Amino acid sequence: MFAPRFIAAARATLAPLVVLALVLLPLGGFGQVPPYDDPPAAEPPYYRVRYEAAPAGEGLVFPVNYTIWIPPGVETLRGVVVHQHGCGEGSCKSGQTGAFDLHWQALARKHGCALLAPSYEQPQDADCQMWCDPRNGSAEAFQQALADLGAASGHPELAEAPWALWGHSGGGHWCGGMALLHPDRVVAVWLRSGVPLLEANPDRSAIRAHEVSDEVLGVPMMCNPGTKEGVTVKEGRFAGVWPANERFFLELRGRGALVGVAVDPLTAHECGNQRYLAIPWLDACLSARLPEKPGEPLRPMPTENAWLAPLLATEAVPESEFKGDPATAVWLPDAAIAAAWAQYVVNTEVPDTTPPPAPTSVRAEGGVVTWEAEADFESGIAHFLVERDGEVVAQVPEEPKNPFGRPLFQGLQYSDTPTAPLVEMRFEDKDTPADARPVYRIRTVNTAGLVSPPSAPSS
Repeated sequence: MFAPRFIAAARATLAPLVVLALVLLPLGGFGQVPPYDDPPAAEPPYYRVRYEAAPAGEGLVFPVNYTIWIPPGVETLRGVVVHQHGCGEGSCKSGQTGAFDLHWQALARKHGCALLAPSYEQPQDADCQMWCDPRNGSAEAFQQALADLGAASGHPELAEAPWALWGHSGGGHWCGGMALLHPDRVVAVWLRSGVPLLEANPDRSAIRAHEVSDEVLGVPMMCNPGTKEGVTVKEGRFAGVWPANERFFLELRGRGALVGVAVDPLTAHECGNQRYLAIPWLDACLSARLPEKPGEPLRPMPTENAWLAPLLATEAVPESEFKGDPATAVWLPDAAIAAAWAQYVVNTEVPDTTPPPAPTSVRAEGGVVTWEAEADFESGIAHFLVERDGEVVAQVPEEPKNPFGRPLFQGLQYSDTPTAPLVEMRFEDKDTPADARPVYRIRTVNTAGLVSPPSAPSS
């Protein structure tokens, strides 16, 4: 079914099914002409595989590429954080930058995990159920990609590593579907504006009901719709999102599943500021469930410190103090997540009191200053401050933008991925005489406004 091709360096040392970049191939299926877009280059620690569409009835009908980031220095990966875009051509293209997101990389790095972002080449008017229902070939393609990427990167353990899944819209359908199909492999699932369907749609043959096994009840899940998707706004294109989320939540929670609901109070279908709760929530689940030794089974999610809240409420209490019906209550894993959740559902302003780490590897040559930086775990990166001889002379970017939430250094597309082309950690100083030898230092400012210590001076 899958036929990726070689390209460029290392072809002599890699298995014959591995590629490190997109290649031009004739496509079947819906006839999308590659390349689907111009994605960032996949050079180590990034790797990419791409598969052609399968013939109708024989698997995934869309071409797809998978880009993965491997944290430098990790000997054995403990898992994979999957960032899955939504339906439609624009969202699919946005998946091409998902693995380059510095904030999501911080989550993966903390737990010794890879960060994987698929990009399905779905034409705008095609039925996205043909990929977002994993039973239509995308589950098989995903697992084949993990094996091929493991061969390319020298991490064969990728083929068997567990998954922490984040999905937007149709990506939520896919992530939830993967949990229902493979509960033994799934650490946790964040469902942004999309859930798998538990009932068939007689008007659309591609929409089939999923079954809920007892095994999936132990997989932590969070439903995260926008309030304008049927909670407070009852009409419009996305008004059906909340009713679908509510049915999914009540069905699983009624059977004792570890499922919560965090309604975004500011948004419709866009992702907004959800990452400031999604990342700490996934962090809590990864910390609790990843085994001490890679390859061992996932640990059960602890429940003794859980907090509960009434559905659509804004306050939670320890489970022992909850007076309502637990079968309809929002489930939260611990006090810290409950506090962050309570702030998020009011105004999305999840607090942060720790400054980001200082940038590194600052270099200056010919008036051009470059540097490297890891994202602040809680609040990411809003911008950088450039200091020349002890004085701030620039902010990079000068005006950080994000139409969907807090301004971000990398920007933000609709499916919570960096804007393309990727911005660089770079500043050109045009105000210094050619014969001057200034010393530069860089500071990171996170999206909570906290400032890092200065970097070491430029070399």
